[in-house]
Amino acid sequence: MADRSTAFRGWVTFAGCVLVVAVLYWAQVVLVPVALATLISFVLAPPVLSLQRHIGRLPAILIVVTLVFSGLGLATWGIARQMSSLSMDLVTYRKNIQAKVKDVRGVGRGGSVERLQSTLEDIKKDMGVTTGPQGTVSRPVIVSRDESGVPGLSWLGPFLAPAGTASFVIVLVLFMLLEREDLRNRLIGLIGHGHLAVTTKAFDEAGRRVSKQLLLQTLVNAIYGSLSALGLWVFGVPYALFWGAAGAALRYIPYVGPVIATAGPFLIALAALPGWTRPLEVAGFYVLLELFTNLVLETVLYAGAAGVSQVALLIAVAFWTWLWGPLGLLMATPLTVCLVVLGKFVPGFQFVATLLADTPALAPEYGYYQRLLARDVGEAADVVERFVKAEPVEKVYDALLVPALNYAERDRLEGRLDPDDEQALIEATRELMAEATLGAPPEAPDPEVTTLGVTDVRLEPRLRVLGYAANGPGDLLALEMLSRLVSGLPVALDTGHTRLLASKLIEIVRNERYDAVCIADLPPSPPSKTRYLIKRLRAALPDLPILVGRWGPGEMADESTQPLLDAGATTVSTTLLDTRRHLTELTDRGSKPGPDRADAAA
Repeated sequence: MADRSTAFRGWVTFAGCVLVVAVLYWAQVVLVPVALATLISFVLAPPVLSLQRHIGRLPAILIVVTLVFSGLGLATWGIARQMSSLSMDLVTYRKNIQAKVKDVRGVGRGGSVERLQSTLEDIKKDMGVTTGPQGTVSRPVIVSRDESGVPGLSWLGPFLAPAGTASFVIVLVLFMLLEREDLRNRLIGLIGHGHLAVTTKAFDEAGRRVSKQLLLQTLVNAIYGSLSALGLWVFGVPYALFWGAAGAALRYIPYVGPVIATAGPFLIALAALPGWTRPLEVAGFYVLLELFTNLVLETVLYAGAAGVSQVALLIAVAFWTWLWGPLGLLMATPLTVCLVVLGKFVPGFQFVATLLADTPALAPEYGYYQRLLARDVGEAADVVERFVKAEPVEKVYDALLVPALNYAERDRLEGRLDPDDEQALIEATRELMAEATLGAPPEAPDPEVTTLGVTDVRLEPRLRVLGYAANGPGDLLALEMLSRLVSGLPVALDTGHTRLLASKLIEIVRNERYDAVCIADLPPSPPSKTRYLIKRLRAALPDLPILVGRWGPGEMADESTQPLLDAGATTVSTTLLDTRRHLTELTDRGSKPGPDRADAAA
């Protein structure tokens, strides 16, 4: 029944996603300007807030919006004028272009290019296409008619739709900035006052990420455009400033923009510059400029600013371009950033952040455990090495190795892992612990050490501890990790005992004169057996320090350690480092033998 309910919820979620995509596609005429205006409002809000403290809100909004959109309009007009001049100048490059075409035909004469041309001519003959005396193809003449109803104004048709969209966006930006607080409060009221903190954090982080991403991208693009214009001027390419500005603008479009920004100057260099040397130099210059931009500028200034993984961003670019066309391509990165923020703060959308964000999908302990389950010891070792480089070595036990033992025991108890697989995981962890630099293994004490010419007698360990594994090999391996952690202390930890009867354990403690007992009992196994052992040890040896290690991650911790303390445990620790601290305290205080051990010593 539960499986059927889960499957039904999955299909409902899928249907809801399909419905949302359909609405986004169907209503793009309205949603695209709204989304574009919202993103522009995010970017313009910081300068407006800074300026309104001095001149008031309305003048600040009018000044910022006027300057920004006037600059964009002038840039668009300048680019259009430059493109018109460039198209007219292409006629003067006819001889240069013809010379390069002859060079290409000369390379292809008698080869595959000529064979391809003859094949195309044969196909044209078979299809009945006739050619004129000079090789021109005869085609029917199409006469266009002015259907606008207004003579002489048909040229305005292609400009009406973009101009209308731009006007709508400008008006929306003005009103969004004017009623910014009111819109925010309405959204909070719509979502609910119970989510006030989450909604506020989501708005703040979305605005900060989008603003930072666009600001840093603008800086990178400006540097790219300046270097591009300077290089083209040095090589003598016409309209160097135009191509530099166009390259800076085109880099706002992910992936496709840089290719177009490089292709345009190279093609005009082929048309305008004589020979092949200079155009090839221009191509080499752009390769070096692209490498510098990607490997230096974006790495230093821009890497991680969006917080979206590269693969996810590439898929998002394809999705938004399919959904909303060229404007979707332009807004793909900011919209994806907003989706990542939504998945981070809104319950039920965490999968969005997991799929799209550039943070690791698995925490280190889960990644390490997953690699061991896949029997990929090499990659598990890489996880350990990366952790050791970023964190102190002594933390690797509690952060990676012990949690893997906890997860393995949990999966075995719940029937998801075979005992043989658990044993293989334990052996792999023991092997990694032995090979990696995770602290020196315990060594036998050296009674005499010479330091600076003076013979120093090293003291014997002041604390002898019996380590007892309550449930098997996982607990025993955790005790071995503890022995590595205390290797620099005057502590001798005997870790060879496991699964003994309580009477036998008491006998060993008495006969071997141990100063303390450390019981390793990893959760999620119930601590009932450990509680029984504690009671027996406390009854037989009232003064014996009994340390219990319920080592594991926070989600597996016991609800309360009081039952173990009530049974007679001296301390109950949830981390190996905490147990080491307690052993250090026992060493500093010195061990006081109980009555039975005092009699044995006498």
